[in-house]
Amino acid sequence: MGLLTEGSPMSWEETKKLSDHVRKHGIVQFINLYKRLRDRQGDVLKWGDEVEYVLVKFNDEEKTAKVSLRAEEILTILNEKEAQDPNNVKSLWRPEYGAYMIEGTPGKPYGGLLAHFNVVEANMQYRRQEASMLLQPGETLMSLTSFPRLGAADFTDPPTKPTPTSGASRSLFFPDEAIFPGHPRFKTLTRNIRLRRGEKVAINLPIYPDENVPRTFKEDFTLLGDDGTSERAAKENHVYMDAMGFGMGCCCLQLTFQACNIQEARTLYDQLTPLCPIMLALTAASPLHKGYVTDVDCRWNVISCSVDCRTEEERGLKPLKENKFRISKSRYDSIDSYLSEQGDKYNDVPLTYDEEIYNQLLNNGIDRLLAQHIAHLFIRDSVSLFTEKVHQNDETDTDHFENIQSTNWQTMRFKPPPPNSPIGWRVEFRPCEVQITDFENAAIVCFVVLLTRVILSYKLNLLIPISKVDENMAKAQKRDAVKKEKFWFRRDITSDAKQCPDNETEYTEFSVNEIINGKDGDFPGLIPLVNSYLSSMDVDADTHCTIQRYLKLIQRRASGELMTTAAWLRNEVLTHPEYKQDSVITQRINYDLLKKVHLVQTGELSCPKLLGPCTISKTTETIPAAVAKAEKCSTPEC
Repeated sequence: MGLLTEGSPMSWEETKKLSDHVRKHGIVQFINLYKRLRDRQGDVLKWGDEVEYVLVKFNDEEKTAKVSLRAEEILTILNEKEAQDPNNVKSLWRPEYGAYMIEGTPGKPYGGLLAHFNVVEANMQYRRQEASMLLQPGETLMSLTSFPRLGAADFTDPPTKPTPTSGASRSLFFPDEAIFPGHPRFKTLTRNIRLRRGEKVAINLPIYPDENVPRTFKEDFTLLGDDGTSERAAKENHVYMDAMGFGMGCCCLQLTFQACNIQEARTLYDQLTPLCPIMLALTAASPLHKGYVTDVDCRWNVISCSVDCRTEEERGLKPLKENKFRISKSRYDSIDSYLSEQGDKYNDVPLTYDEEIYNQLLNNGIDRLLAQHIAHLFIRDSVSLFTEKVHQNDETDTDHFENIQSTNWQTMRFKPPPPNSPIGWRVEFRPCEVQITDFENAAIVCFVVLLTRVILSYKLNLLIPISKVDENMAKAQKRDAVKKEKFWFRRDITSDAKQCPDNETEYTEFSVNEIINGKDGDFPGLIPLVNSYLSSMDVDADTHCTIQRYLKLIQRRASGELMTTAAWLRNEVLTHPEYKQDSVITQRINYDLLKKVHLVQTGELSCPKLLGPCTISKTTETIPAAVAKAEKCSTPEC
């Protein structure tokens, strides 16, 4: 989730007073880091994935499934291996927002060899097994984007109660005990986002309009201790949620790539941006929220609203008086500007940025595009500050920079090298929803990494205006977007033709199927391009077999032959014998659904509608010895 600084959290009033201090020193830290590392060259491709998991506790007698609040206990044990021998562990474990969540990554990043694609799934399996060994009877570890009854009555084990008039969230539904207790950052962020905004966050998702849902559906909060705030914030025919936990309590699948230099990182940042909504639609996995079936398929807007700390002035509801800027988006949203020169002409959305910071960056030799990006991030206040970190050495520390950078949660993140580290310039790809099985998650990871290789090798140009990317993000979250929506995409991605007189002809609307699989005479398709790239590479038979199974899954999901996870989950609820066409997910429906998810995840139940005919890859924990030897012998070049 970003920077995890140890220490004593400051109150919101104290943090607010130090906002300018954090910004001022954060910018100086970035300038110093940039001057030291802007000419860094020759880093090799390294990459890794992050998978977030939910701990679920089944009660087979009562037929219930709840989130288990034992993440801290389990993480303490999981982290022992790393503490004892940090350089020789196969997995790394970190806390996440929920007291029922853990995040796992590979122990070491993967490299540039194609053989590494055959290790990804095996490492994911290892992570799941490692954590599962610490579970109690009835518990299971699930890679589930949203727990269907999160925030509904009686959803935690042990039982907890929300506290609407006290604590960090002040939620009618989400108890503070469901926030990870082992690090103060999470409750501090929750409290400070609410206090900065001046009211609780408000999330409204359209309810799935089934035949027995009232024509003017609205929940009654009077028995939950509402003081009228939630009643006013809740919209008709929407499922209302009021806490950071509903968003940051969702799980996702993220990837980080190391580039060979800053220019390549900026290119990847830009070129992957138009793919964010496409991959969000393709990985859609969260139609079920707070015990209801909703009419959306993705988590994105849920999280965006859950950390929206903008005041009424910043949201344009009141004239600017106390605040400096009108801000068009939450601090969790899609990016607002491209970073490469090639992308500059597609920055068609007016960018809000701090003029003083922008000029300071320009005066220190930072180019206009990067300067406006950083100055845009720094229109935000710090929402989490620790006493021990107020005063830093700006020559060597970067915590104030990371304080703001790591709480701008966008579809892409441009990451400078950490100070005094062998790690280079990186880019993080953040839109994907996590899938039920390791096979699916490995397929998505490998597909996106292969796309980065194709983009750089073929010098692809995927750029479209930022405004069109924003439109695509909205479309990607709609129900069955893969099958029903058309997305703006560039017509000719294989040549960087001069801009046409009519800019509109550079891009048009394609379905996800056409983007992924191609359209005769109009668009080559991303997977045919990946296969063309692979045909020119020397790849061992097992890795080739594994990659092809992954690409087949992506192709079939894109074409609609296979269901997205969101479509499958919604269908499982709608066809449950206890379901009453009222869009309500009862305890029993939730139990049966998650039992089935567990069986699919473990391979005990085949699920051809979701996974297709074959999910057995040739994945292995190690790359072939001959390949490993060749990697050590070769001199890595950019």
